[in-house]
Amino acid sequence: MNDEDGDKGSKAPERSTPDPSATPESVEPETVADPPAPEPDEVPAPDEAPAPDEAPAPDASVPEAPAQQPSADDAPTTQLNLGDLGERSEEQAPDAPLWVEPPANEDVTQVIPAIPPGPVPGPTQAYTPPADDPTVVAPAAAAQVPPQPAPEPSPPAEPSAEQTAPSRAPWVKIAAVTGGVIALIGIAYAADLAVSSGKVPRGVTVAGVDVGGSSREEAEATLQAQVGPRVDQPLTVTAGDVSTQLVPSAAGLGVDWEATLDRAHSQPLNPFTRLTSFFTTDEIGVVSTRDEAALASAVDGLRGETDRASREGTVVFEGPTPVPVDPSTGQNLNGEGAEAALTEEWAFGRPVELPVDVVPVTVTKEGVQRALDEVATPAASADLVVTGRDGKVATAARQQIGAIVGFEPDGNGGLKPTYNIEAATGILAPQLVSTEIVPKDATITLDGGSPTVVPAVVGDLVQWPKTLETLPELLRGNGSHTTAAVYGPVPPALTTEAAQALGVKEVIGEFTTGGFSAASGTNIRLAASEINGALIKPGDTFSLNGYTGPRGTAQGYVESGIINNGRPDTAVGGGVSQVATTLYNAAYFAGMEDVAHTEHSYYISRYPEAREATVFEGAIDLQFRNTAKTGVMIQAIGGASDLTIRFWGTKSVDVESITGNRTKPTEPDTVTLPAGDHCIASSGAPGFTASDTRVISDHATGQEISRDTRTVRYDPVPIVKCEAPAAPPKPDERTPAASPAPPAPAESPKPTTPKPNPNDGE
Repeated sequence: MNDEDGDKGSKAPERSTPDPSATPESVEPETVADPPAPEPDEVPAPDEAPAPDEAPAPDASVPEAPAQQPSADDAPTTQLNLGDLGERSEEQAPDAPLWVEPPANEDVTQVIPAIPPGPVPGPTQAYTPPADDPTVVAPAAAAQVPPQPAPEPSPPAEPSAEQTAPSRAPWVKIAAVTGGVIALIGIAYAADLAVSSGKVPRGVTVAGVDVGGSSREEAEATLQAQVGPRVDQPLTVTAGDVSTQLVPSAAGLGVDWEATLDRAHSQPLNPFTRLTSFFTTDEIGVVSTRDEAALASAVDGLRGETDRASREGTVVFEGPTPVPVDPSTGQNLNGEGAEAALTEEWAFGRPVELPVDVVPVTVTKEGVQRALDEVATPAASADLVVTGRDGKVATAARQQIGAIVGFEPDGNGGLKPTYNIEAATGILAPQLVSTEIVPKDATITLDGGSPTVVPAVVGDLVQWPKTLETLPELLRGNGSHTTAAVYGPVPPALTTEAAQALGVKEVIGEFTTGGFSAASGTNIRLAASEINGALIKPGDTFSLNGYTGPRGTAQGYVESGIINNGRPDTAVGGGVSQVATTLYNAAYFAGMEDVAHTEHSYYISRYPEAREATVFEGAIDLQFRNTAKTGVMIQAIGGASDLTIRFWGTKSVDVESITGNRTKPTEPDTVTLPAGDHCIASSGAPGFTASDTRVISDHATGQEISRDTRTVRYDPVPIVKCEAPAAPPKPDERTPAASPAPPAPAESPKPTTPKPNPNDGE
């Protein structure tokens, strides 16, 4: 019986033709769960059938089997009683009924008698089961079914395998289809793996170039053709908002082709990976070679374009107009990160973004605007005016306000104003000089032949710091920016009392030299006038170069004789060394402490041996210190042919000079020079070594305080000859054609102004 029979319930199931010879004792309905089909050798033999007297008494009618209500999900099934097929096959009555009509609307249960093991006489009809149901061989029905007692109702049996088979049939089909698909996938996987063996995995790209599925040799050739040229092509790089270019090869970058292809590895075995490779790509990039020094140099070369300092917001003045300057962050190229980015990305040929370190700013645009509105605009709204004495005024015009008012970050996003008092004073002070009394130091004069103190003058000047201390409040208003000048007394640097206390009252040392030329006399008298009246306070050090300053044509000095490389020469300022020698000796006998002095390179007869000095601007100086308890004033008198320098003060020591004998004489060399303005002939002089000993004693007691000896070696004065160049020989007039061309006359050296040797002096 198939599933459709049970559902319709309108057609009686097919039944087998009863065998008249079969006389089963009884046929009762049973519910059999999954009875196995009997094997042929398990069917009992006829001689093993039970005796007739053991069979139950036949009944004329077969009681109706109790109906079992199936569940809504259960399909009607055919229940067979196969328990006593062998024993009952011969005893069943030939006329026993084989079908009992079930009540209406109930499932049909067909009772099929057991089939005897031997051949059954009479016609039989085979039972044909549905295609999906197991085949069961039904026994011939007995002609007569003995009466049976009514069976006890039994609980519903569990669904048998036959009952559930129809519901599992779709899953069996799905499993079969799935198995087939898996088998096909496996075959495809194996085929794909075999075909791609030894090649670059599918989907692999290098610097954007697809090499998947190629052999290693093909992939390398493709990459060298498409990626290789990029090493010499300009590459655009961006750093923040700056864009520029560099050439990778010039930056020391290249490609390691072997290592690049090694990145692709071997064919993947993961089926999912192989499947997705049909739809995705795997970018592996290139393995770059890099010259560290060249790459670092290339990155540093970019800094000129990529790096910029941050700009804080501020307010500037363009004439009388304040202008806001918005803040702007700075940036510095991150060298290490830039090198890494270039190494990884250059081969793609696309712009490479380089990392930068941002340099922040602290001032906000709001802070700039606030400073503009609250400070700058009011400050430039009117002139700054300072009123002085006698109706005089000093004015800083609106156009000059930018030199006075400035701004700097306040640390909180805003700007704080700054006021340049010095700049304001520089603009305003000159306009009120006529209203001031300038202080004057006390001076010492020798007009009467002896020192006289000229009293000092106390000044009365505008106190600009105090006058301008209210400048911030003064410039904040939008009205008049006017204030009054504050005056105050200013004492002189040397008061009358201080000058009198210096003790300048008598000559404590002096020296005179002479014998100079007219040109040298000009320079000597000029230098002497500059040091005349100089005061040296106790403990102070005097410097000749420092006191006179530059000695050039701008100061009135002229060209005169000097010593250059051991021989006479000329230069601007020549002759000042005579001032140095005269000053040194005056300080020597005044008991001043020698700090620095240098002798001439060769001896000059008008100076004392081992007790003379030279100077050279910027190289050789004459310095001495006042170690006395009183002050010293220098008096310098330059005459037509001599120079006298005196030291005035309070005499406390006596000085004695002891000159030693000349030793170690040396003969001069002869030097021949072209005749001209710069060749000064000299007969020369021998060199020698000399010494001088200074003995200092206490003026009041005569007790010796110190004894110092100085030894000097003088070079010989060279013999200088000035000769004109020899005239060239005349050509032979008799044979002009055969005579060689006369040699060109030798050019005499062009006169040049030699640079003085600092070791010689002026």
